[in-house]
Amino acid sequence: MAIRSRRRVAAFAAALLAVSLSACTGEEPTSEDLSGNRVGAMTDYGVNAQFKATEALNFSILYNNHPNYPIKNEWLFWSELTKRTGVTLQPTAVPLSDYEQKRSLLIGAGDAPLIIPKTYPGQETPFVASGSILPVSDYIDLMPNFKDKIAKWNLQPDIDQLRQLDGKFYLLPGIHENVWTDYSLGVRTDILAQLNLTAPKTWDEVYTMLKAMKAAYPNQYPMSDRWSKPTPGGALFNYMAGAFSTNGGWGYRNDYWDANAKKFVFTGATDGYKQMVTYLNKLVKEGLLDPESFTQDDDTAIQKLATGKSFVISANAQELVNKYRTTMAATLPNAKLVKIPQPTGPAGEVKAGSRLENGVMISKKARDSKNFVAMMQFVDWLYYSDAGQEFAKWGVPGTTYNKDASGKFTLAADVDYVKLNPTATKHLQKDFGFGNGVFAYGGTTQLLQSTFSAEELEYQKAMDTRKILPVPPPHPYEDAEAEQATLWETPLKDHVSQMTLKFILGQRDLSEWDAYVAELKAKNMDAYIELVNKAYDRFAKQRG
Repeated sequence: MAIRSRRRVAAFAAALLAVSLSACTGEEPTSEDLSGNRVGAMTDYGVNAQFKATEALNFSILYNNHPNYPIKNEWLFWSELTKRTGVTLQPTAVPLSDYEQKRSLLIGAGDAPLIIPKTYPGQETPFVASGSILPVSDYIDLMPNFKDKIAKWNLQPDIDQLRQLDGKFYLLPGIHENVWTDYSLGVRTDILAQLNLTAPKTWDEVYTMLKAMKAAYPNQYPMSDRWSKPTPGGALFNYMAGAFSTNGGWGYRNDYWDANAKKFVFTGATDGYKQMVTYLNKLVKEGLLDPESFTQDDDTAIQKLATGKSFVISANAQELVNKYRTTMAATLPNAKLVKIPQPTGPAGEVKAGSRLENGVMISKKARDSKNFVAMMQFVDWLYYSDAGQEFAKWGVPGTTYNKDASGKFTLAADVDYVKLNPTATKHLQKDFGFGNGVFAYGGTTQLLQSTFSAEELEYQKAMDTRKILPVPPPHPYEDAEAEQATLWETPLKDHVSQMTLKFILGQRDLSEWDAYVAELKAKNMDAYIELVNKAYDRFAKQRG
């Protein structure tokens, strides 16, 4: 056992040396012989070059089938992609609701397609130990566009978060030029005008606003929220947490990076987390926030908004336009719902977020394919080149969109997308397959915002003035540590989730906070955080 440990440490140190060198050069060195894997590959492929396979190729891909735009064989996306690249994709379509489970089953059985998109950072980790997915960091020298954007946008610290114990990363993430925030509160501004109020800028002002709404409409809850299944408070906790120097909801992690102390602390026991929970408890206790917000389905929450039973709800840009306003138009034609900039809190004018988005895993089987190099070039072009990203998002010039000399995009007259062209008879996603979440994400801020309305651009302008919270550093575990962390993490996270709701809903008094923290300690909270910081310290020291 001791011999195995020493070998692991030596291997780890060697891997870290390679990582340190690659961080300086921007390259991941590999000494593998790929001469037998270049069939169909270009010999002169480079940054922003059009990838075109030297012979017709077919690649299998796992496809997340979104109910808003179900997959169609006749989409222009497929035929135009083949025309431009010489590649025909063979999708295995899986319903969005079953995607994660089906992905795990296919990978576990060795039946996964070669290209596996819609994988969020962290979701790849369970597949690393089994050797089912490729350590893609060994092959990014085949991906000049990916490398170029990592260097140009200074994304190395973000990418380092993905590294496993061996110093490698196994996910090709979607990458953004800048941090992008979308979710916030949607507020009925016509009600604000009626009550002579202005849109709130802080969470304290949100409280004041809700109090005024409650006074005017005492028999209803001013705010009734959604996005709480399967994670209670999934959206709300996620976007409000940064204001309280914590994380929560969809973004909850047991370990929270304290940038001032330069160490990880246990999220659910921090003062910031308690402040957020205490604030929400006050809203519920005073009848300002519907307690069903944490259990009801989305349609129920939207119906309460559309029938005037509530005035405030969590929102993002697409839901604001495609769902809320459309639904309200039939029942409350004079209502006006606006997404306000995220309210600030004790942390000040900050915004939390990552420049990494869902990305692509590559099946380990792909490495043995004679077309492996061509496939990596294809993935690089589609997901990381300027031309590939524009194609995936907007489609074909003259057919689905036009672009003027200044770079401004305009949808074709008969094509709609996010209500930019609401009278159009065709839809960019439903009828053509572009703007598809399997393929279209990441890129420059200009491309990201090219589909934003003037209203959304104003929202982003307001958010862009804020300080970006630091990216947590990596802390990869050794095998034994990973097993131990897994045993501790789930019970701890589940207890935090359960007690958070009890505190917010008043089912447990906040005077019992210390007892709750003691319960976390009994579930190995301190040992868990000690393990996290040990892994962080080791990784930081070995990288120098």
